[in-house]
Amino acid sequence: MHDEGVNASPPSATRHVALLVETSNAYGRGLLLGVRNFLATGPGWSIYLGEHGRHDTDLSWLDSWRGDGVIARIENRQTADHVRRLGVPTVDLSAARLAPEFPGVETDDDVIARWAVDHLSERGLRHFAYCGDSRFAWSVNRGARFAAHVAARQGRSAEFSIEPSGRLASDRIALADWLRALPKPVGILACYDIAGQEVLEACRIAGLEVPDEVAVIGVDNDELMCNLTSPPLSSIQSDAIGAGMLAASMLDDMMNGVELPPELRLMEPLRVVTRQSSDLRSVSDPLVAKAMQLIRDRADEGITVVAVQRAVGLSRRSLDYRFVAMLGRSVHEEITRVRLERVADLLVETDWTLSKIAERLNFSHSEYMGVAFKRVMGRSPGEYRRANRGRAIV
Repeated sequence: MHDEGVNASPPSATRHVALLVETSNAYGRGLLLGVRNFLATGPGWSIYLGEHGRHDTDLSWLDSWRGDGVIARIENRQTADHVRRLGVPTVDLSAARLAPEFPGVETDDDVIARWAVDHLSERGLRHFAYCGDSRFAWSVNRGARFAAHVAARQGRSAEFSIEPSGRLASDRIALADWLRALPKPVGILACYDIAGQEVLEACRIAGLEVPDEVAVIGVDNDELMCNLTSPPLSSIQSDAIGAGMLAASMLDDMMNGVELPPELRLMEPLRVVTRQSSDLRSVSDPLVAKAMQLIRDRADEGITVVAVQRAVGLSRRSLDYRFVAMLGRSVHEEITRVRLERVADLLVETDWTLSKIAERLNFSHSEYMGVAFKRVMGRSPGEYRRANRGRAIV
């Protein structure tokens, strides 16, 4: 990214960089880990990190600071004005774009919304809803894209905005009332995992079964929050670490004199992590649901279409007809999808070789598994592993 001929400062000079990023949620912490990973590649930065939330406007600790650059989530106009007054290279990590003169990095809300609709539709759901937080531009964008993808499937999406009042009991009751009024079964995208946890708790208050009546998926894959809920929350894992690394790289270029256009770079999410809040029982056809559960339970054994067909007592043609009607794919395609999801999980969660993964999942050989994986996932197993694990903490 460095241009020839710019007046760059000596590479050995220590840069003083302020990070205006909250540590109160998984996405913010992921951004900071990405910055840390970039620093491990060698740039000499001295970091200034104030403890604050994303709504905080008191940045008085920067009044006497004389630094070289800023990475910030600019979520309000006070922060935007304060950062402008510093007069140093800045990268914005917010979708609000309250300081559009700065280059920015954000998650791709359109891809997140599309993946959520695909995930819920695959479970046979035809009613959809979105639980957002109107305080944040990224949540508003995410909800709009979710509604657009639902509409593209000839569906309609309801929407609820959680209150910023601090999760009062009355707020949760209002959310429970909204959930009761939705057509069932319904698939809900929560704008992030904390909102997903609120939805699941409100389902408990409303007496709604999860996922039979309400299937829920969040965003960010905050391991603590997703497993704190009952049942555990499915989530789309955003690439916060990658976003932090990119932002740090951009700032480093800017501090070396490179001019970057003030545009927003979008980071695609990494994967969908399926947990019990959106498991397969949501499918309304009992025979399809039984077949899908069997596929999930025996995917590691290399289950065949014939075995599924015999277990549910239908001919292959009849079973395929029901699968296509509910899910838009055949039994064979569903077996392949589930098995390759298992491959993806093992690529991310273990250091196993492809041969060991193929053996564990009863593929005939690793080459066949690799070809099938790339055809369905769009990248080779090695590329997928590097994309999802290559940004681990150094």
